[in-house]
Amino acid sequence: MPHPMNVSPPCRLSRPALVCSLGDDLQTISAALFSGLRGLSVSDRFTPGRPVPLGTVNVALPDSSAWPARHRSRNNQLLAAVLEQLQPEIDAFRARKPDACIGVVLGTSTSGIGETELALAASEDGEWPEDFHYQRQEIGAPSDFISEQLKLDGPSHTLSTACTSSALALTSAYRMLAAGLCDAVIAGGADSLCGLTVNGFGSLEALSDECCQPFSSNRGGINLGEAAALFLVTREPGGTQLVGYGESSDAHHISAPHPEGAGAIAAMQAALQMSGYEASDLHYVNLHGTATRQNDSMEALAVNQVFGSQLPCSSTKALTGHTLGACGALEAAFCWLALNTGRLPPHVSDGNTDPDLPPLGYAEAVDFQGTRALSNSFAFGGNNVALLLERQDA
Repeated sequence: MPHPMNVSPPCRLSRPALVCSLGDDLQTISAALFSGLRGLSVSDRFTPGRPVPLGTVNVALPDSSAWPARHRSRNNQLLAAVLEQLQPEIDAFRARKPDACIGVVLGTSTSGIGETELALAASEDGEWPEDFHYQRQEIGAPSDFISEQLKLDGPSHTLSTACTSSALALTSAYRMLAAGLCDAVIAGGADSLCGLTVNGFGSLEALSDECCQPFSSNRGGINLGEAAALFLVTREPGGTQLVGYGESSDAHHISAPHPEGAGAIAAMQAALQMSGYEASDLHYVNLHGTATRQNDSMEALAVNQVFGSQLPCSSTKALTGHTLGACGALEAAFCWLALNTGRLPPHVSDGNTDPDLPPLGYAEAVDFQGTRALSNSFAFGGNNVALLLERQDA
């Protein structure tokens, strides 16, 4: 067992709070996740005349009618749903440390832009509807919402780096704790489906009309989804720890990944170095796995170079859709579930693995005794994050 090389101690990730197209409680989500059940439904709500699969959250969300107008957005409703789930963790921590300073750091790419789209559609003669409030769509709105809901006075900010946003929220929480800025951090992210993102990816010709097939020779693009995921991050021992992370920016292209995976490789290697573990010490990788031609080609090359072809790995975006700013925290939570339930999320595709890609150890739904998992998140602009989680004894 190598000696961890962290400059500061790792941080504990609480039991996650989740809502996504697979459900809104861990039991339901785990049942779907570990059986490989796709949570996608076909809709042309955002693409009239072009039905596409979407990972839509279909459960009832908290009523927002009594909230201040600036907070009334679907994005904040998703956050309110998971905040209710996380409340017992927060209450228990406050009972242990009554005077604790609690911060908030979240990731998002949509914030409340969906409400602006509705307001634009309802506007007349250039006048906004009376209930429109611009602050709903501000990037900082999610963290402001949680801080106000819980009456927190600790540091609070939101990150928006596209598909790495909420993964970076977790690394930011780590640094906030290491710097002594607070005693605990509510960290994660949320993104809601809206026309801007669905049609944006359509304009990039990256949107699939069928259920996505990650790493398949038949892959034709992504399915989009929505979700929220939160952790309470602390310096307490035991449980599931964030023991390492890697961040890089290869800045290869505004939307396309580096074809040789230079930044992805650098991020994974940095996470290993920070944790003190070797590639052979890992037990599972949650792939970014968007099912686009370029991303899957790059990621297969990068993961194969770092971990070889035998380490179990899977893309869970085939089940939830790509939840953009929420995916980093959501998929870290899927790793948390795998480490704590003894099951692996199977790799769901059409079975026609692309023979032109470097081989990977695509996971099946099997019992899992591993204690360390890595989660990859890659984004526009060549932004890359790898999170290394470890289940430890109390």
